[in-house]
Amino acid sequence: MAQVAVQKINESRVESSCFAEKLEALAERIRQRAYEIFENRKSDSEAVDDWLQAERDLIVAPESELIEKDGRYEIRVAAPGFTAGETKVTVFPDAISISAESSHQHEEKDGDVHFCEFGRKELYRRINLPKPINEDKVTAKLEDGILRITAQKAEHLALVKNVHASAA
Repeated sequence: MAQVAVQKINESRVESSCFAEKLEALAERIRQRAYEIFENRKSDSEAVDDWLQAERDLIVAPESELIEKDGRYEIRVAAPGFTAGETKVTVFPDAISISAESSHQHEEKDGDVHFCEFGRKELYRRINLPKPINEDKVTAKLEDGILRITAQKAEHLALVKNVHASAA
């Protein structure tokens, strides 16, 4: 099982602006693709349909599940075709964002390529959590195309500390 790096976002730090810039760049790519669809369509579809099609063209929204168990959240996200190095988990106090990006290129040594459907693909999913988590107690592992994230609930950690303190 390959470890995936987990990044905490602190509102006052530089990482939050980098994350926001990445989201803005992604939104711009979607806007551009939606406009291309709008210009090329033959029917009178709604602009929102163009936007949704652009999102489907550019981003994989993976199947996911969120389970609450024993004072923690367990999240599983389908990420087939992505490696741990291409996958990023970003942690907020009340949410977890998963992103991954991969591209496929051929080299001359590959031979004459007659057919290839591989290309650039991008995965993005934000999972809002029912209750806050301890951002320092989040782990992520990728195995067999499934990203497994474990996040300790903040209230559970406080409860455990109180139990230990009262026992002493």
